[in-house]
Amino acid sequence: MKRICSICARGGSKGVLNKNIRMLMGKPLIAHSILQAKEADCFDLIVVSSDSLEILNISKDWGADMVVERPEDMASDDSAKFPAIKHCIKTIEKQVHYEFDTIVDLDATSPLRSIDDIHKSLKMIENSDSSNNLVTGTPSRRSPYFNLVELNKNGFVNVSKGLDGAIIRRQDSPECFDLNASIYIWKRKAFYNNETVISNDTSLFVMPEDRSIDIDSELDFEIVKLLMKNKGLIV
Repeated sequence: MKRICSICARGGSKGVLNKNIRMLMGKPLIAHSILQAKEADCFDLIVVSSDSLEILNISKDWGADMVVERPEDMASDDSAKFPAIKHCIKTIEKQVHYEFDTIVDLDATSPLRSIDDIHKSLKMIENSDSSNNLVTGTPSRRSPYFNLVELNKNGFVNVSKGLDGAIIRRQDSPECFDLNASIYIWKRKAFYNNETVISNDTSLFVMPEDRSIDIDSELDFEIVKLLMKNKGLIV
């Protein structure tokens, strides 16, 4: 069974300037995901995709096996991630002249995942006969059935997702999760047949909140730095 790991990183970032190569605990942010993929020791290839030559060069310096230059039309602020991953994998398969059975994407902005998270999520999907892809998430702090609200057309507050009976306690509402943009996994057929990340047979691998911060703001960056210090990940 052949596995490939992609790490996709745009050059532009509005929330955190140059965040994918910004230094975090002595390493560029993207280096954390590259090194985790290498330490996991379960991938035939580790590939970085970016529209930025600087990111690609830094990625090679930190151990990426191959890099793919992403087209500009897949690198704008409103570009979806899945097409960029597909472009990356298709490009590499043409270059290496063989196919991968399992495709894993590690998000460059979620550096708190553990090696165990990678191994266990891979095992979960590869041992499943009913699921063909997997996403990761963490138990949600807010529930659309209880304390997540939206404004109706009259400008008044409604619970986002109502049920037949009123829910008095959050614990009585259906369990909900925040996707943490950390690990995505597909079996080959599902990867090429689907157009969206989540389909009818997508599994969820649950991670704790302290490994589920997706850096999208300066505050996120500081929280991740603090958590890394608390975990003793100081260089």
